[in-house]
Amino acid sequence: MFTGIVEELGEVTAVENLGDASRFRLRGPVVTDGAKHGDSIAVNGVCLTVVEHEGDEFTADVMAETLNRSSLGALGIGSRVNLERPTAVGARLGGHIVQGHVDGTGTVLERTPSENWEIVKISLPAGLARYVVEKGSITVDGISLTVVDAGADHFTVSLIPTTLALTTLGLKQSGDPVNLEVDIVAKYVERLLASTQGAAQ
Repeated sequence: MFTGIVEELGEVTAVENLGDASRFRLRGPVVTDGAKHGDSIAVNGVCLTVVEHEGDEFTADVMAETLNRSSLGALGIGSRVNLERPTAVGARLGGHIVQGHVDGTGTVLERTPSENWEIVKISLPAGLARYVVEKGSITVDGISLTVVDAGADHFTVSLIPTTLALTTLGLKQSGDPVNLEVDIVAKYVERLLASTQGAAQ
């Protein structure tokens, strides 16, 4: 489990096409400290498994399903990525419960800078809109954020200078894709309510 608190801004150093998958090599001195084969690291909000680790770099295999469902397929050498290790049991939950299972992708629609923050408007796939509510939580490229405004096909988030400086959202431009993971609690509530209503009929 992750919390959506990005530990560092890493970089893709190599991409190998494996046919129905890709192998990424990524640099991240913080997240590779003590890393070993089989560990999990979230890359732009996608939970990946460490295949190899050498120095401050690690490799991870990404299957076709993940490439198709997320924006990882758009990454190339030099791309910057948000990196986070799983949270330790008993640690503070700084963001919200994040699984690292991307529900879909959105697109940065517009950026509105202000003196001390920036409002970013992001498109929202129709199937995810029901899980996104004003002042609720959403994960964007692995970053735990609070929804400012929730529309039928978009939402907005307000970014503080720290988020702009230390994550990929400071680099994204209009038209760029982002990974989205909605709040897992909302999905469980929906499923439980559906089960309850079905049993009552």
